[in-house]
Amino acid sequence: MGQHLSRTVAEGRAFMQVINGQPADAMSGGRIDVVSPSDGKVFASIPAAGAADVDRAVKSSKKAFEEGPWSRMPAFERGRLLTKLGQLIEKNGDELAALESRDTGKPIRQGKADVVATMRYYEFYGGAADKIHGDTIPFLDGYTALTLREPHGVVAGIIPWNYPMQILARVAGAALAMGNTLVVKPAEDASLTTIRIAELALEAGFPEGVFNVVTGYGRDAGAALSAHPEIDYVTFTGSTMTGTAIQQAAAINNRGVTMELGGKSPQIVFADADLEKALPVLVNAIIQNGGQTCSAGSRVLLEKPIYETVAKELAARFGALVAKPHDADGDLGPMVNKKQQGQVRNLVAAAEEAGVSVLARGSIDPTAPEAGFYVEPTLFGSVDPLANIAQQEVFGPVLTLFAFDGEAEAVRLANSTDYGLVAGIWTKDGALQHRMAKRVRAGQVFVNGYGAGGGIELPFGGFKKSGHGREKGFEALFDMSATKTIVFNHG
Repeated sequence: MGQHLSRTVAEGRAFMQVINGQPADAMSGGRIDVVSPSDGKVFASIPAAGAADVDRAVKSSKKAFEEGPWSRMPAFERGRLLTKLGQLIEKNGDELAALESRDTGKPIRQGKADVVATMRYYEFYGGAADKIHGDTIPFLDGYTALTLREPHGVVAGIIPWNYPMQILARVAGAALAMGNTLVVKPAEDASLTTIRIAELALEAGFPEGVFNVVTGYGRDAGAALSAHPEIDYVTFTGSTMTGTAIQQAAAINNRGVTMELGGKSPQIVFADADLEKALPVLVNAIIQNGGQTCSAGSRVLLEKPIYETVAKELAARFGALVAKPHDADGDLGPMVNKKQQGQVRNLVAAAEEAGVSVLARGSIDPTAPEAGFYVEPTLFGSVDPLANIAQQEVFGPVLTLFAFDGEAEAVRLANSTDYGLVAGIWTKDGALQHRMAKRVRAGQVFVNGYGAGGGIELPFGGFKKSGHGREKGFEALFDMSATKTIVFNHG
């Protein structure tokens, strides 16, 4: 893929929603400019949907569920369509990677990696669609009791802007595999690949109304979707505050939800760790996607005997980092929008004003457009665990270092925030690995590594304010269905 494609993809295009198998503008006619984070320039537009558009999409999906073939289709046939969609994503991978990169600001190589993971989600759920079985239950004499897994009905998927393709895939793959129909509301800052993949789903042969996309602001389209009385289940990835509002809206209709609400994930490095292996991972886990990752390893806990050595090495690596435009494929790209840029800069400035020590700061490429939404990667050292920068999710390329003395303090520090999404443990001691993995409060724990290239097969979700429910793997199929118990009295 050349840089030319990345710069020109979707130039001037007026993207449309996908409702009932057809392109659809907002009923109000309103549109939202799509701005490139790399240079601050408008390069496309999307419809500004409101409650009427949402209602149209939900009714289309409800009709497709109740009257169409989708929910009654043999599971293996749904699986074949999901697999075909994955193949079309792979075929159109260059276009999708360029679109994702330009829309979000992430480097081209990350866009390419996201395409691979996205394709794998549809491939995985295509194969898993006919693998979820019910049970027979020993019961009274003269009775046979069994359970079935059945779809909820119409699922609302509210998708964030940081990994639009991947998070859409983990929602859509599981929901559709179980026979639900779907209405997706992508973030207004990153809707383009969601629209394109819905178009590819129609090309793959999905029936009309099964995979609808509405675009618009969260306060309009998102709020209307989460509160719609004909939505049967809601899944959301994003901030804790927005997640709380969505749960309250869904509760009015007594609907179930899956919530993935961010993290402040620790990487715990003991004195016997393989530092040569750990160091590049510690850096990449916070700068990947510009730190705009729910599972970012934003806190590094270092055992005291190695604190100075590791802090010095991390400072050298941070000082060499350079933020560049998406198509320059630098260490990291810009933040997704001006608001996010301002939030990260403000949190960094507040920490400095509070006296937190800056060990190193990366740079912004001098040729990067001044109107782009760039921030310098920043490394803080010897941070007070109760400091705001240690507790609040920054969602940017900001890493904080802490020293600990022994296993008990490591556990206390690791569990000292309101979040519990992911953790990393670095030690060669097998017994210590097991003890720490059990004691750290996180939905995923990696030992001598961090992250898994999408982790399609691995259940994902958090404890505490990181949310509830599980996505990815077979666990997601259980969230996207309900158990029905049937009891036969045959005498």
